[in-house]
Amino acid sequence: MSVLRSRPVLRWLVPATAAVAVIGGGAAIGTFAAEAEPSLPPRTAAQLLVDLQTSRLEGLSGTVVQRADLGLPPLVGLVPGNELTTLLTGTHTLRVWYSGPDQQRVALMDTLGEQDIIRNGRDLWTWQSRSNTATHRTLGGDAGAWKPAPEPAASLPATPQQAADLALGAIDPSTEVSVGRSATVAGQDAYELVLQPRDGDSLVHQLRIAIDAKQHVPLRFEVLAKGSDRPAFEVAFTQVDYRRPDADQFRFNPPPGVTVDEEKAERPTGKPGHVEPAGDPQVRAVGDGWTTVLIGRLDGADVGRKPATKPATPPAGSAPDMDMSKLLGGLPAVSGDWGSGRLLTSKLFSVLLTDDGRVLAGAVTPERLYQAARG
Repeated sequence: MSVLRSRPVLRWLVPATAAVAVIGGGAAIGTFAAEAEPSLPPRTAAQLLVDLQTSRLEGLSGTVVQRADLGLPPLVGLVPGNELTTLLTGTHTLRVWYSGPDQQRVALMDTLGEQDIIRNGRDLWTWQSRSNTATHRTLGGDAGAWKPAPEPAASLPATPQQAADLALGAIDPSTEVSVGRSATVAGQDAYELVLQPRDGDSLVHQLRIAIDAKQHVPLRFEVLAKGSDRPAFEVAFTQVDYRRPDADQFRFNPPPGVTVDEEKAERPTGKPGHVEPAGDPQVRAVGDGWTTVLIGRLDGADVGRKPATKPATPPAGSAPDMDMSKLLGGLPAVSGDWGSGRLLTSKLFSVLLTDDGRVLAGAVTPERLYQAARG
C-alpha cells in the first residue's frame, strides 16, 4: 500500500489542488531524449483541443517513464520507508496496455519487483510480486469511469493521457492556451499544446502536452515550475504501439502460492488525524483557477501542541505512523497577522500547517496561503 493511501493526511497535502494533482532514487530530472523537430502542418490550439476530445483509440501498448523532482525539503527519515520522498523525487517505469474502456492494464516496474493493476470487464485485479499478494474486486455499474493508477504512484498520473485529462479539465479563463514547438516522442511526430497560468501567484509556469500528430493521443506531459526551464514533473511514452493488445494481457493468472483478498466494499477512511480530499465538506476552496487554496483541518489535532499520550504501537506487519513532531520540527516556523505555524514549500506547491490545526495548500506562493489564512 502506498504511503499516500495509508496516510490520508499526506494524500491530501501532496496533491494539494487539481493542478498539483496533475503534477504528480532514479535518473536526474530532465527532458526526455529529444529528436529533430519534425515539420508538421500548422494547427491552432483550438484544433489541437478538438483533436484530443474527438480521438478514438482502439488499442495501445507501450512503455511509460515518470520523472519527478519537486524540490521538497529533506524528508529522509521522517516518512517510514522513505516512500513519499521516492515518490516525489524518483523515476518510475511502467508498462501499459489498453483495449477499450473495459480492458486496461498498468504494470509498475521497479528494482524490487512488479505491481500490476488489471481491468477486464467488471473484474479488477491488483498484484504485488514482492509479497505475492493479490486483491480482486467486482466493479459496479459505474465501472466505466475507472482509470488505472498503480501504486506507489496511485496519486500521480500513470500515463500522459491521465495527466492531460486532469489538465484539460481545469482549463478556464485563468489559463492561456497556445501551441508550442513540434517534437518527436517515442518515434511519433507530435504537436505541443501549452497551458500557462495568467495569475502571477501560481507556482506553475507551464504545462506542455505533446500530442501524436496522427492518432491525437497525448505522448508526453511536462510541468515546469516558475523560474525553471526544466520539467519538475514529466511522464512520457518511450515506446508505443497502436495495435490492439492480445486478450491474454488482461487475464490475471494467479502465480503459485499467491494470497488473494476478495474486496467486498471500499474501506472506510474516517480515522483520527484524517483530512478528507478535495470535494469533501470538511475541505473548502478559496479562490479559483491555478491559485485555488484548499483549507482543511487535522481532525482532533492541534499542530502547535505535542500529543498528551504516546501513539499506540501499530499492529504487526503494518507501516508505522509518521512522527508528525519530527516532520513539523524540520519545517521553518512562520507567523503573521494570520497566526503562526509551519511552512512546507516545493517548486510546485506550498503547504501551511497552522498552530491552531488548519492545513492550507495550493500550487501558489506562501504569500497567497497567508492571505487565505488571514481570511
